[in-house]
Amino acid sequence: MKKSVYLQLSAMMFLEFFVWGAWYVTVGNYMTRLGMSDLVYWAYAVGPIGAIVSPFFLGMVADKFFSTEKLLAALHLMGAVAIFLAPSAAESDDAVLFILLLLVHMLCYMPTVGLANALAFHHMTEQEKYFPVIRVFGTIGWIVAGVVVSGLLEADETSLPLRVAGIAGLVMGVYALTLPRTPPSPRKEIGVRQILGLDALASLKSPSFVVFILSSFLICIPLSAYYAYAPVYVNANAIVNPAFKMTFGQMSEVLFIVLMPVFFRFLGFKWMLLTGMFAWVLRYVLFALAAPASVVWMIMGGIVLHGICYDFFFVAGQIYVDKISTREIRGQAQGFLVLTTYGAGMFVGAQVSGWLYNSIVTSTGPDAAAQWQMFWSIPAVLGAVILIVFGLFFKNGRTAVGPPAHTT
Repeated sequence: MKKSVYLQLSAMMFLEFFVWGAWYVTVGNYMTRLGMSDLVYWAYAVGPIGAIVSPFFLGMVADKFFSTEKLLAALHLMGAVAIFLAPSAAESDDAVLFILLLLVHMLCYMPTVGLANALAFHHMTEQEKYFPVIRVFGTIGWIVAGVVVSGLLEADETSLPLRVAGIAGLVMGVYALTLPRTPPSPRKEIGVRQILGLDALASLKSPSFVVFILSSFLICIPLSAYYAYAPVYVNANAIVNPAFKMTFGQMSEVLFIVLMPVFFRFLGFKWMLLTGMFAWVLRYVLFALAAPASVVWMIMGGIVLHGICYDFFFVAGQIYVDKISTREIRGQAQGFLVLTTYGAGMFVGAQVSGWLYNSIVTSTGPDAAAQWQMFWSIPAVLGAVILIVFGLFFKNGRTAVGPPAHTT
């Protein structure tokens, strides 16, 4: 692989996730400042909608008719305009238009994640060797975005992160036109059944796979609570630059993705997945215990656990699905997992966590600490129930595997 191509693809990944990381963590605090705290969950529901629509767009339209780099450019440019205009709607008290503009942005953005991966794979000769190193620049881009908008600009409660995301999207759109030419690849007709992964589901209908899929879907409910409300919680506890503090979770993710092969040798799939689920429970227990006295080390500990929470369950789960799938259904199986988790699971999770927040956290005064404690206790209990059920019914040996293909 040429060094110039390696650098191009690494920069592409950096910009790709800088766009997302620039606004995703701060938008809850921004909406809270504008009096839209009861609608925060909708800002985190638009991504799952994009994740549900994206496979249909990519599988049935996009990569049949357009070169990847041009489509990547067009989608980023359109998405950049939408998110750049979103603050104008919010500050004009038009909450519906604000959410709709975020939706337009994510409908444009979510397909670009798959397109960026596809473009990178197309220009690699040794995917297992190069892709993890290139993809980690995406996580670095997310971290740098948080450092810029929160650590340097201290703009967590302002419109600036959305504007930064818009500018970064424009930069990414223009940069995409300089990427190596990647023409649409000829392929057999793909229908709704293949995109939904129904053939894969029929082939993988073992009891353990069903338990895994249901657990993955359910664990996305507490995951949604973390993404939507952890930054709000950090801010409510007067911890400065909350979005910057949240990047500690991505830093942890980078560390644990490197260590995963070592843990796989000793734990195998089942205990890797159980460890990830236990980390979810522990995170919310720490958040709940920290609430009455605003214990900073507990809150930060819960954030740092993100590396184990995400890598040991979601990344390990992607590897598990890959290992149990045949070559013919591997792509469908991964697509079905994405639709189940990032799509349906995260959408339901956003609705449930939004309902819980609006029902429980109703005060900013002396009662707020007890309300936050109750709020975090519920996903802790839910995670514990999922953990127990998964441990009892999921059957798998101590299979050792190689290093994971990528992080998210």
